[in-house]
Amino acid sequence: MITQMEAAKKGTLTPAMQAVAASERMSPESLRENVAAGRIVIPGNPNHRALLPAGIGEGLRTKINVNIGVSRDCCDTALELEKARIAVALKADAVMDLSCHGKTREFRRRLLEESPLMVGTVPVYDAVGLLGKELKDIGVDEFFHVVETHAEDGVDFMTVHCGMSRATVEKMKRNPRLTRIVSRGGSLLFSWMEMNRKENPFYEHYDRLLEICAAHDITLSLGDACRPGSIHDSTDAAQVEELIVLGELTRRAWSRNVQVMIEGPGHMAINEIAANMLMEKRLCHGAPFYVLGPLVTDVAPGHDHITSAIGGAIAAANGADFLCFVTPAEHLRLPSLEDTREGIIAARIAAHAADIAKGVPQAREWDDAMSRARADVDFSKMIELAVDPEKARNYRKESTPAEEGTCTMCGDTCPMRSMKTILR
Repeated sequence: MITQMEAAKKGTLTPAMQAVAASERMSPESLRENVAAGRIVIPGNPNHRALLPAGIGEGLRTKINVNIGVSRDCCDTALELEKARIAVALKADAVMDLSCHGKTREFRRRLLEESPLMVGTVPVYDAVGLLGKELKDIGVDEFFHVVETHAEDGVDFMTVHCGMSRATVEKMKRNPRLTRIVSRGGSLLFSWMEMNRKENPFYEHYDRLLEICAAHDITLSLGDACRPGSIHDSTDAAQVEELIVLGELTRRAWSRNVQVMIEGPGHMAINEIAANMLMEKRLCHGAPFYVLGPLVTDVAPGHDHITSAIGGAIAAANGADFLCFVTPAEHLRLPSLEDTREGIIAARIAAHAADIAKGVPQAREWDDAMSRARADVDFSKMIELAVDPEKARNYRKESTPAEEGTCTMCGDTCPMRSMKTILR
């Protein structure tokens, strides 16, 4: 089939490109040029029929992803589907199914039937449960069978940890880390490589992976197996070594007309974030950057949606294009519905704050509308415009002011009310 990238290179404006250009207020021709150059991706597997096209990359609104999925300890598929519905209601842009236990294919197909958002997966998570074998005994063909299964089901983007070669592993061993490998997919592949004394199958047989992606127009999200899991390990030799490899793999994917995103840190001190965004864009030739956080401190379990939002806002303002949400439950448990909700809102705030800094069309218009509502002391309008109207409405109901047109903080000394009255 013709992928979005191939069509863009041939000068063709696909319906998906036209839809994204209209929603982003970008000229269709500019968007096409960016897709052709790899600076924008439009993940969209033709088998995902419920999908509403969206773009990720340069000049576009910063997008956010929501992780869902069942595990051995928490295997409630109805609960995970409800999280996906919350993601739609709260205006997230993508969901990733990270299921690793049970009837994963049945759940994935149901998700793809329902979700208008982009859907991503990490096939290596699914391999052990789906194949029912010990990790060491999984063969190369079996890994690729799982990838093909996800592709046939309609997944729009896949995280595959292709950049962790034997050379990268040796680099990490010579430069010990405090938290070693914290990527789940990266640790599984590392373990498989060590136990079998073999090369990473997705690095060694990368062209085979590209063939599957091209056949289904799957966007390849090149996973960062060596992302830092603590601020102690950020911007170290293993992280940079892997990033260099990912840059080389990006060009190979583009030569096959496969769209690519690059995944990034992780945990990272605030003062390192801007330099890391620049380094990724340079080493990976402007490909869209997808970051988990970065979490700017390691000491806030229970509040890591906040540490992530701080890092995410700085990262996106400096070039990151796609933020993976983090919930208050990060490092502690599978998120609840309320955890999921809090994580989405925190990520949306971070993304929007960055869009203001980046000058993304429409971003400041929203803030200006809110400011006009505040100047008019129009609480109904303020609630309507809020990033989380439900919470704003509940706060308003829970504390009723003595006078209309005020709140219980300032009462009749409200500066907005006073200015409106005096100037009128």
